[in-house]
Amino acid sequence: MPVKALKTFLDSHNIKYACIVHSPAYTAQEVAESAHVKGHAMAKVVIVKLDGRMTMAVLPADTKVVLQDLRDLTDHQNVQFATEDEFKSRFPDCEPGAMPPFGNLYSMDVYVAESLTQNERIAFNAGSHMELIQLAYADFEQLVHPKVLSFST
Repeated sequence: MPVKALKTFLDSHNIKYACIVHSPAYTAQEVAESAHVKGHAMAKVVIVKLDGRMTMAVLPADTKVVLQDLRDLTDHQNVQFATEDEFKSRFPDCEPGAMPPFGNLYSMDVYVAESLTQNERIAFNAGSHMELIQLAYADFEQLVHPKVLSFST
C-alpha cells in the first residue's frame, strides 16, 4: 500500500500519526537508525508461512523471530520463513521489504511480538524505504487486532 493510501486509511479512522522521511535504508535496524527511532519501537514485518498460509509476524527491529516459539504458540506443524518471491505479489503497491504491518488490508493474519506492545508508540515502513509512519501502539492494535504472542528474542 503506497504511503498515500495508508495515510488515507489512517485518516478515515481518525488516527493521529506522524510521517518520518529518511534517507534510503533497507534493513529494519538501518531504517530505525536513519529515522532516529529506537530499535525496540521500530516494527518490522517478517512474512512467515504457517502450514502454507502467508502470515505477518510483526516484531521490534532489534529482535528476531524464533520459529520454534511461533510453531509451539500457534499449534501449526509447518512454520517457515516465506521467500520474497513467494510473497511480493501480495504487496504490489509496496517496495520489496517495506510492507506496513497492516495484514488486515492484505487478507493476512497478524501476529505481534509481545515485546512490541510495551511501546507507547511504534514506527513502521509505510510501503517505501524512505518513509515511516509513527502512531500509538493502541491505535495500531485497534485497527489490526493482531494476535499477541511471545515469539522473538
